[in-house]
Amino acid sequence: MSEKWKIESKCEHYYKMAKKEKYRSRASYKLIQLNKKFRIIKPRDYVVDLGAAPGGWSQVALDIVGDNGKVVAVDLQRIRPFEHENFIQITGDFTKSETVEKIKDALEWNADVILSDAAPKLTGIKDIDQLKSIDIVENALKIADEVLKIDGSMIIKVFQGEGFQSLLKEVKKKFKIVKTTKPPSSRKKSVEMYLIALKKY
Repeated sequence: MSEKWKIESKCEHYYKMAKKEKYRSRASYKLIQLNKKFRIIKPRDYVVDLGAAPGGWSQVALDIVGDNGKVVAVDLQRIRPFEHENFIQITGDFTKSETVEKIKDALEWNADVILSDAAPKLTGIKDIDQLKSIDIVENALKIADEVLKIDGSMIIKVFQGEGFQSLLKEVKKKFKIVKTTKPPSSRKKSVEMYLIALKKY
Protein backbone atom coordinates (compact mmCIF):
# COMPACT_ATOMS: atom_id res chain seq x y z
CA MET A 1 0.00 0.00 0.00
CA SER A 2 1.72 3.22 -1.16
CA GLU A 3 2.08 6.36 0.97
CA LYS A 4 0.40 8.37 -1.79
CA TRP A 5 -2.64 6.08 -1.64
CA LYS A 6 -2.84 6.48 2.15
CA ILE A 7 -2.76 10.28 1.87
CA GLU A 8 -5.37 10.37 -0.90
CA SER A 9 -7.58 7.96 1.07
CA LYS A 10 -7.33 10.14 4.19
CA CYS A 11 -8.24 13.28 2.24
CA GLU A 12 -11.14 11.47 0.59
CA HIS A 13 -12.31 10.35 4.05
CA TYR A 14 -12.59 13.94 5.34
CA TYR A 15 -14.10 15.12 2.07
CA LYS A 16 -16.85 12.46 2.32
CA MET A 17 -17.42 13.27 6.00
CA ALA A 18 -17.82 16.98 5.16
CA LYS A 19 -20.43 16.13 2.53
CA LYS A 20 -22.28 13.78 4.89
CA GLU A 21 -22.25 16.18 7.86
CA LYS A 22 -23.01 19.20 5.64
CA TYR A 23 -19.81 21.12 6.29
CA ARG A 24 -18.74 23.47 3.53
CA SER A 25 -15.16 22.28 3.54
CA ARG A 26 -13.05 19.33 4.68
CA ALA A 27 -10.97 22.04 6.44
CA SER A 28 -13.79 22.27 8.99
CA TYR A 29 -12.32 19.19 10.66
CA LYS A 30 -9.02 20.98 11.23
CA LEU A 31 -10.74 23.57 13.41
CA ILE A 32 -12.91 20.96 15.12
CA GLN A 33 -9.77 18.99 16.05
CA LEU A 34 -7.75 22.07 17.07
CA ASN A 35 -10.55 23.41 19.25
CA LYS A 36 -11.16 20.03 20.86
CA LYS A 37 -7.49 19.91 21.86
CA PHE A 38 -6.99 23.53 22.95
CA ARG A 39 -10.55 24.75 23.78
CA ILE A 40 -9.97 28.17 22.23
CA ILE A 41 -13.50 29.00 20.98
CA LYS A 42 -16.19 28.93 23.65
CA PRO A 43 -19.92 29.68 23.84
CA ARG A 44 -20.74 33.41 23.60
CA ASP A 45 -17.35 34.27 22.05
CA TYR A 46 -16.91 36.93 19.39
CA VAL A 47 -14.81 35.43 16.61
CA VAL A 48 -13.10 36.95 13.55
CA ASP A 49 -12.39 34.49 10.71
CA LEU A 50 -9.80 35.86 8.26
CA GLY A 51 -9.64 34.37 4.78
CA ALA A 52 -12.89 32.60 5.56
CA ALA A 53 -14.23 31.41 2.16
CA PRO A 54 -15.99 29.07 1.58
CA GLY A 55 -16.98 29.27 5.25
CA GLY A 56 -15.92 25.94 6.72
CA TRP A 57 -14.25 27.45 9.79
CA SER A 58 -16.99 30.06 10.28
CA GLN A 59 -19.54 27.24 10.25
CA VAL A 60 -17.73 25.41 13.05
CA ALA A 61 -17.28 28.63 15.02
CA LEU A 62 -20.99 29.45 14.75
CA ASP A 63 -21.88 26.03 16.14
CA ILE A 64 -19.63 26.64 19.16
CA VAL A 65 -20.40 30.28 20.02
CA GLY A 66 -24.17 29.81 19.87
CA ASP A 67 -26.81 32.51 19.57
CA ASN A 68 -25.12 34.83 22.07
CA GLY A 69 -21.78 34.92 20.26
CA LYS A 70 -20.85 36.39 16.91
CA VAL A 71 -18.74 35.37 13.89
CA VAL A 72 -17.32 38.00 11.52
CA ALA A 73 -15.96 36.36 8.36
CA VAL A 74 -13.62 38.22 6.01
CA ASP A 75 -12.55 37.21 2.52
CA LEU A 76 -11.93 38.64 -0.94
CA GLN A 77 -14.59 36.23 -2.19
CA ARG A 78 -18.23 36.50 -1.19
CA ILE A 79 -19.28 33.77 1.23
CA ARG A 80 -22.69 32.16 0.90
CA PRO A 81 -24.62 33.35 3.99
CA PHE A 82 -25.51 31.12 6.91
CA GLU A 83 -28.95 31.16 8.49
CA HIS A 84 -27.61 32.83 11.62
CA GLU A 85 -28.33 36.42 12.60
CA ASN A 86 -24.99 36.54 14.42
CA PHE A 87 -22.98 35.86 11.23
CA ILE A 88 -21.54 38.89 9.48
CA GLN A 89 -19.66 38.62 6.21
CA ILE A 90 -17.22 41.26 5.00
CA THR A 91 -16.05 41.08 1.40
CA GLY A 92 -12.64 42.70 1.32
CA ASP A 93 -8.88 42.45 1.72
CA PHE A 94 -8.01 42.15 5.41
CA THR A 95 -4.58 43.66 4.77
CA LYS A 96 -6.29 46.99 3.98
CA SER A 97 -7.12 49.54 6.69
CA GLU A 98 -10.66 50.10 5.38
CA THR A 99 -11.43 46.40 5.84
CA VAL A 100 -10.06 46.47 9.39
CA GLU A 101 -12.41 49.37 10.14
CA LYS A 102 -15.33 47.29 8.84
CA ILE A 103 -14.27 44.45 11.16
CA LYS A 104 -14.30 46.84 14.14
CA ASP A 105 -17.75 48.13 13.21
CA ALA A 106 -19.13 44.61 12.82
CA LEU A 107 -17.72 43.43 16.17
CA GLU A 108 -18.91 46.46 18.15
CA TRP A 109 -16.37 45.52 20.80
CA ASN A 110 -13.17 43.46 20.92
CA ALA A 111 -12.94 39.89 19.63
CA ASP A 112 -12.28 36.91 21.89
CA VAL A 113 -10.70 34.84 19.12
CA ILE A 114 -9.12 35.46 15.71
CA LEU A 115 -8.91 32.58 13.23
CA SER A 116 -6.93 32.42 10.01
CA ASP A 117 -6.80 29.39 7.74
CA ALA A 118 -5.82 31.73 4.91
CA ALA A 119 -3.19 30.60 2.42
CA PRO A 120 -1.54 32.58 -0.37
CA LYS A 121 -2.22 31.91 -4.01
CA LEU A 122 0.50 29.34 -4.61
CA THR A 123 3.16 29.93 -7.23
CA GLY A 124 4.81 26.52 -6.82
CA ILE A 125 8.04 28.27 -5.84
CA LYS A 126 8.59 27.24 -2.22
CA ASP A 127 10.47 30.34 -1.01
CA ILE A 128 7.97 32.77 -2.53
CA ASP A 129 4.98 30.85 -1.18
CA GLN A 130 6.62 30.76 2.27
CA LEU A 131 7.16 34.53 2.31
CA LYS A 132 3.57 35.12 1.21
CA SER A 133 2.33 32.86 4.02
CA ILE A 134 4.35 34.78 6.61
CA ASP A 135 3.01 38.06 5.24
CA ILE A 136 -0.56 36.82 5.83
CA VAL A 137 0.28 35.92 9.43
CA GLU A 138 1.93 39.29 10.06
CA ASN A 139 -1.20 41.04 8.78
CA ALA A 140 -3.36 38.85 11.03
CA LEU A 141 -1.18 39.89 13.99
CA LYS A 142 -1.66 43.58 13.10
CA ILE A 143 -5.42 43.02 13.17
CA ALA A 144 -5.04 41.29 16.56
CA ASP A 145 -3.29 44.42 17.86
CA GLU A 146 -6.39 46.42 16.96
CA VAL A 147 -9.37 44.17 17.63
CA LEU A 148 -8.37 41.23 19.87
CA LYS A 149 -9.05 41.66 23.58
CA ILE A 150 -6.40 41.28 26.28
CA ASP A 151 -6.13 37.53 27.07
CA GLY A 152 -7.70 36.77 23.66
CA SER A 153 -6.45 33.92 21.46
CA MET A 154 -5.59 33.12 17.84
CA ILE A 155 -5.33 30.08 15.57
CA ILE A 156 -3.25 30.89 12.47
CA LYS A 157 -2.03 28.76 9.59
CA VAL A 158 1.53 29.32 8.43
CA PHE A 159 3.90 27.44 6.14
CA GLN A 160 7.08 26.02 7.65
CA GLY A 161 10.36 27.17 6.14
CA GLU A 162 12.62 30.20 6.08
CA GLY A 163 11.39 32.92 8.40
CA PHE A 164 9.20 30.58 10.46
CA GLN A 165 11.35 30.75 13.61
CA SER A 166 11.57 34.55 13.43
CA LEU A 167 7.80 34.73 13.09
CA LEU A 168 7.40 32.44 16.09
CA LYS A 169 9.51 34.82 18.20
CA GLU A 170 7.33 37.74 17.07
CA VAL A 171 4.15 35.91 18.10
CA LYS A 172 5.68 35.05 21.50
CA LYS A 173 6.17 38.76 22.19
CA LYS A 174 2.41 39.29 21.85
CA PHE A 175 1.01 36.18 23.59
CA LYS A 176 1.82 34.43 26.87
CA ILE A 177 1.47 30.92 25.45
CA VAL A 178 2.39 29.93 21.88
CA LYS A 179 2.28 26.37 20.54
CA THR A 180 2.70 24.82 17.11
CA THR A 181 0.61 21.87 16.02
CA LYS A 182 -0.84 20.00 13.09
CA PRO A 183 -4.32 18.45 13.31
CA PRO A 184 -4.88 14.87 12.12
CA SER A 185 -6.93 16.12 9.15
CA SER A 186 -3.92 18.00 7.71
CA ARG A 187 -1.98 16.23 5.02
CA LYS A 188 1.18 14.74 6.54
CA LYS A 189 3.40 16.00 3.72
CA SER A 190 1.89 19.48 3.78
CA VAL A 191 4.18 22.28 4.98
CA GLU A 192 1.24 23.90 6.77
CA MET A 193 1.47 24.33 10.52
CA TYR A 194 -0.92 25.97 12.95
CA LEU A 195 0.12 28.51 15.57
CA ILE A 196 -1.95 28.40 18.73
CA ALA A 197 -1.49 31.76 20.44
CA LEU A 198 -3.15 32.10 23.85
CA LYS A 199 -3.59 34.99 26.29
CA LYS A 200 -2.66 38.13 24.40
CA TYR A 201 -0.61 40.63 26.38
